[in-house]
Amino acid sequence: MSLNSEKQYIDLYQEARDLICRHSAPVINSLRDKAFADFCRIGFPGKKLEKYKYTDIKSCFAPDYGLNLNRVPMQVDPYKTFKCDVPNISTSLFFVLNDIFYVPEKKTGNMPDGVLMMSLKEAAELHPELVEKYYGKLASTENDGINAFNTAFVQDGVFLYVPDNVVLEKPIQLINIMNAKMDMMANRRILVVLGKNAQAKMLICDHAELGAKYLSTQVAEIYAGENSVFDYYELEETGSNNVRICNTYVEQSASSNVLVNGVTLTNGLTRNHVNVVLNGENAEIALNGIATVDKNQHIDNNTNIEHRYSRCTSNELFKYVLDDEAVGAFAGRVKVCQDAQKTVSQQTNKNLCLTRESHMYTQPQLEIYADDVKCSHGATVGQLDENAVFYMQQRGLSKKEAMTLLMFAFVNEVVDSIRMEPLKDRLHMLVEKRFRGELSKCSSCAKCK
Repeated sequence: MSLNSEKQYIDLYQEARDLICRHSAPVINSLRDKAFADFCRIGFPGKKLEKYKYTDIKSCFAPDYGLNLNRVPMQVDPYKTFKCDVPNISTSLFFVLNDIFYVPEKKTGNMPDGVLMMSLKEAAELHPELVEKYYGKLASTENDGINAFNTAFVQDGVFLYVPDNVVLEKPIQLINIMNAKMDMMANRRILVVLGKNAQAKMLICDHAELGAKYLSTQVAEIYAGENSVFDYYELEETGSNNVRICNTYVEQSASSNVLVNGVTLTNGLTRNHVNVVLNGENAEIALNGIATVDKNQHIDNNTNIEHRYSRCTSNELFKYVLDDEAVGAFAGRVKVCQDAQKTVSQQTNKNLCLTRESHMYTQPQLEIYADDVKCSHGATVGQLDENAVFYMQQRGLSKKEAMTLLMFAFVNEVVDSIRMEPLKDRLHMLVEKRFRGELSKCSSCAKCK
């Protein structure tokens, strides 16, 4: 194993382990040394690994980033600086500043009895048995260097717990903000646990201030109990100096219904991995994504859905629009286990390359061990239909306007899958502005205006 990228972090951990642990919680610390040992053994994933072959992870970690191991708070009140203006949306709003959960002086709204939405560190101190039951159980460190690195260095994160039979009426909105005067790394965790018959929605918005270079690793573990319903949305509007590496793990019990929808509007380099296990009969997952990238931006979505029980359904739809010299990658695997009879699964990846210099790599995969299933998969890579553009020009539209409308119609199917009407309306507008070249930063935050 080459230690060019790894050595600085191995040395840092050995020097600062006690400091890292002191500013975290025992439950989080309990997995730290094993994760570090795994990281020393396997290092950052290289392009020789199948699921990482489209993104050079090692080079992302080569620069010397600062880490806030002393947990020095940012001197900013995000509730005054960052204001979401999505019309008609009513959410319970929370912030993570770099990788510190921001605790406001005043609570952002009352939660139903038993619901916990708080810092992961605080939750691990106040409810250690609950957090210990779930933390680190899905995101194994043995075979994934990102999980191992994140688990070794993470000090805080976000914890959402919704007890049995509780319906969270207001969506949770979590805003991740990267802001520093020097090049900065943030390592975050998200742990979501929904009990039986529970329902909740979570919207995560990623933003980055201009100036410094940023790298964030995020590992999310989501448990959907029997007959629960959970929506999980991620919206990235960062910048060209931002690297985002995110691993998301979902485990669903019987009759649960989960929607995961990721939207990348502007970024630098983004690598998302989503792993879903359908671990009970009649579970349903909708896994969708949009990427609109240009210049030298890079977006890589890697997904894995495993059907372990009968009568489960998975629908997967990813659409990319690539301009200039942008690079996109999609690798999706659906595995149907031997006992997963009556499975229904559909996987689709469609892509538009607007220039000869843009590149798209796509690899849909089906692995079926049951004989009574309905499964399909497919991928397309192409350009805008010149005949359609010409047809619209003949009716008075400019070429640019015609192309914008066709691109908007292309991705519209994914936007329409969103189950929050105000967010859906807002994304329709943001996507259209992105195609018109009007969106370089998040226009919904006062800080970006």
